[in-house]
Amino acid sequence: QVQLVESGGGLVQPGGSLRLSCAASGSIFSINAMAWYRQAPGKQRELVARITSGGNTNYAGSVKGRFTISRDNAKNTVYLQMAGLKPEDTAVYYCNADIKLSLGGFVYGYWGQGTQVTVSS
Repeated sequence: QVQLVESGGGLVQPGGSLRLSCAASGSIFSINAMAWYRQAPGKQRELVARITSGGNTNYAGSVKGRFTISRDNAKNTVYLQMAGLKPEDTAVYYCNADIKLSLGGFVYGYWGQGTQVTVSS
């Protein structure tokens, strides 16, 4: 059983900062890419940022230069440092990880339960 548990969401004023964390736990052999997605009311879930096991990153154009994704492989944890937050960043943020449960096994995608980020004055 694998779980992804997110934390760090909340209410912040425009221009403020937040740091999201997502810790994976359970019977994990290895973790490939980890990513953050978000879904605003009435909109489709979209990729925010992604980081490979080797540390390569990519970002949605709307957050590039404001958000930074990082990971601690020893802790099976991924972070999203968000700065210069805007009202349009308001959404539920979801953690995603591609996890292998055993040597030679398949890679499965897992999701966290989501954490609300609200940017408002």
